[in-house]
Amino acid sequence: MCPQNERVSFKLPPGSVGIFIWPSAFMMGKGDYGVMGINEMGFEVFEEMLDYADELQVEVHELDNGTVVADAGVKSHGGIGAGIYLSRLCMADLAEIQLSPYEVKGVMLPGVQVATDWPAISCMASQCAMWQIKAEKYFAMGSGPARVLAGKTKDLYEKIGFEEISDVGVLVLESNKLPDEKVAGLIAEKCGIDPEDLRIAIAPTDSVAGLVQVSARVVETGLHKLFTMGFDINTIKSGWGRAPISPITGDSTMCMGSSNDAIIYGGETYYTISYENLEELQYYLKGMPSEASRDWGAPFYKTFKAAGFDFFKVDHNVFAPAKVVMNELLSRRTFVCGRINQDVLAESFNLEALKRAC
Repeated sequence: MCPQNERVSFKLPPGSVGIFIWPSAFMMGKGDYGVMGINEMGFEVFEEMLDYADELQVEVHELDNGTVVADAGVKSHGGIGAGIYLSRLCMADLAEIQLSPYEVKGVMLPGVQVATDWPAISCMASQCAMWQIKAEKYFAMGSGPARVLAGKTKDLYEKIGFEEISDVGVLVLESNKLPDEKVAGLIAEKCGIDPEDLRIAIAPTDSVAGLVQVSARVVETGLHKLFTMGFDINTIKSGWGRAPISPITGDSTMCMGSSNDAIIYGGETYYTISYENLEELQYYLKGMPSEASRDWGAPFYKTFKAAGFDFFKVDHNVFAPAKVVMNELLSRRTFVCGRINQDVLAESFNLEALKRAC
């Protein structure tokens, strides 16, 4: 076990060195490797993904500056397996992520199930898509371990007591266009690493892999909602959640809507929490599920369209799991709030029942 904020060396690819600043809340042993940083853990998952690139139908490109890009859906087919790997990368492999069936109005669909004992680190420090990548005509949303290297959302990292110094960086992009050397160079510069030490995985929203990794954000979506409410997310000790995986319902905007609905109307989460003030905890829980929003009750695409496709006109309280369970460890009481809305899910997913031919 490492004392609070002790600096420890960890193994990296040959020729690299790195230091990780470990908060007291996050101490982890990895066999003979000792303590590892989240970018190194993501790096190992990325290398494993490349080992199975053919099976996952992922195309791998090495840019002229040495950055390696794994395409899981822009020009490649990708698929469910690739989506699981994207989800693992986003969470720095600090979660168990697996497929699970999910029934909507009598129709069995694929779903994704996530469990983590490091919710603040895996979800907020790594998975949360809070980095907008902009370079001339290029745009993408960035998730994954490399976010901490770029120093994005410093207030978040300060509140959870987390920082990392690493010579390698792993980033997951949500975009319909592959990054070029200029984009990769910009990302590497922001992260303070060499482009050849940067690994990027990418999939658009309207791809199978992209939709899988969105649904795998079900636990993170709950943490982010609590964080915006002023809740101390360090009190959350573990998290579990599941959500259906949206079918491809149309273009990227429509898939953005249906993938959000998978969590807003179908997401179920369970958290273990150590929180002494039960009255305050119940206040947060009541405001946490998506139904606390004025925009709850219709497919997100309809809400977004009615707002003129302007995110600032949408009530952001709607971005939350549909149902939340909290097990408070000190009192040993369990509280439940929110509800699933299968009617909206069926509408959003465009489920069409066909009559049997005579």
